[in-house]
Amino acid sequence: MTTVLQDMLATAALSGIPVVANADHAPLEGGEDPAFGTVRWRTLFCADRTATSGMVMGIAEFGALGTLKPHRHGPAEMYFGLAGSGIVTIDGTAHEIGPNVALFIPADAEHGTVAGAEGLRFLYVFPRDRFSEVEYRFSES
Repeated sequence: MTTVLQDMLATAALSGIPVVANADHAPLEGGEDPAFGTVRWRTLFCADRTATSGMVMGIAEFGALGTLKPHRHGPAEMYFGLAGSGIVTIDGTAHEIGPNVALFIPADAEHGTVAGAEGLRFLYVFPRDRFSEVEYRFSES
């Protein structure tokens, strides 16, 4: 049996098994591309990294007054506030986000985030297998 076939069978076998992710063990990513702003993130579920499909989930982290610049992408997205506070502007309307606040962002809606003075952490979810399938289109400055 070829290695590729063995990998495919192993992935198929794992597809029905629950997967657990611990945010404390996920590496902090981002921060290198100024087009995004200052946001960093921890990827929890993504088919490139975990035996999961259909959803990408991670945690966005912002320092004091940190930003995610206005952008659009094809899939809808959901945010769920974990800590701190901030403003998420969706198609020109400002929405407060903080602990226990959920936001639904429709597909192709322009949205951006500015964290409050204490920073901000929120969970994000995309209905895609991989984060790489989400094409960010940043708005003009």
